[in-house]
Amino acid sequence: MSDHNRRPGRGQWAGLTLQQQALLWGLALAGLAAVLYFLSPILAPFVAGTALGYLLDPVADRLQKAGLSRLGAALLILVCFVLAAAALLLLIAPILSRQLAAFITSLPGYLATLQGLLSEWSEKFTGEYFNDMLQKVGLGGAASGFDAQKYISDIAGEAAVLAGDFLKSMLTRGVALINVASLVVVTPVVAFYMLLDWDKMIAVCDQLVPERHRADVRSLARDIDTALAGFLRGQSLVCLFLGVWYALGLSLIGLNFGFLIGVLAGLLSFIPYVGSLTAFVLSIIVALVQSWPDWRLPAEAIAVVSAGLFLDGNVLSPRLVGDAVGLHPVWLMFALFAFGSLFGFTGLIIAVPVAAALGVILRFLARRYRSSALYLHPHHKA
Repeated sequence: MSDHNRRPGRGQWAGLTLQQQALLWGLALAGLAAVLYFLSPILAPFVAGTALGYLLDPVADRLQKAGLSRLGAALLILVCFVLAAAALLLLIAPILSRQLAAFITSLPGYLATLQGLLSEWSEKFTGEYFNDMLQKVGLGGAASGFDAQKYISDIAGEAAVLAGDFLKSMLTRGVALINVASLVVVTPVVAFYMLLDWDKMIAVCDQLVPERHRADVRSLARDIDTALAGFLRGQSLVCLFLGVWYALGLSLIGLNFGFLIGVLAGLLSFIPYVGSLTAFVLSIIVALVQSWPDWRLPAEAIAVVSAGLFLDGNVLSPRLVGDAVGLHPVWLMFALFAFGSLFGFTGLIIAVPVAAALGVILRFLARRYRSSALYLHPHHKA
């Protein structure tokens, strides 16, 4: 009787139907997305600082176990991180700036040379091999109206326009969006406070979850943390190794802009295989333009990048990232492009956490569905 009397009260407090709860959660997520969209130009350093605090929190926990206070651990990590980042920038930034400036200056000449090479190869193909093949099958006049030179010129012109628009976007919109100064100054400060209060914030969030759902939410949070931490830390090591491998390897064989291509490939390796494929395409193009008709440099570039692809697919990613992360490369690629398009640099930072969380939640819902009466007894009536 007492239980029966309690149910109306509890029903009044949690009397929302499933559809109403879904609507409220949908409105909350839509509001969060709107806030991210409109405030994305200023959110980048805060989101980056939070991500950095998340990544370094296990280090702070270990330092605490070693005897340091939380404040001392956060300060030590912050100082070490700032010193390491400053040293890295001092070593790399001058080389990257020189090669980037030279690449932008040389880009029109490279495109013109590449256009000439493609035109030469196209004329040989269409003039000798293609027409001979058409003659054999009785279609000798089919290629007479095909203007290879004009086709190649159109492609090169479009490529030049796209490259110019991309560089212009990077120099204008990108600077306004990322705001390098705020990233450099604000991000370490936010990361320090995240490290200092991380455990407290987690405890507060845990207390906000209703007790009847707390076990499920904790289980989901652990799975999300495992997937996210495994991917971020593992893939960061993969990016570091591949960036060093490509930058040093392509530079040692004498490829122009080899260091720039290697660093770019290392950064893009955050998306599995995209960095290696980028290095493959760029290094072959630059090597062909730089050394043609000598094939040795393109062959050496292919060897360097192929070795990186082999190490990435067979050694680095399986050992450092693993298959238990649950982030499929296509799903990750879609999340990065979608969130980057919607929210700019801030979207790139939150794309992986959101993708990991959605993947874990969808797998959780699939498990619940497979254990439900709807799946096990579809024709059962209560």
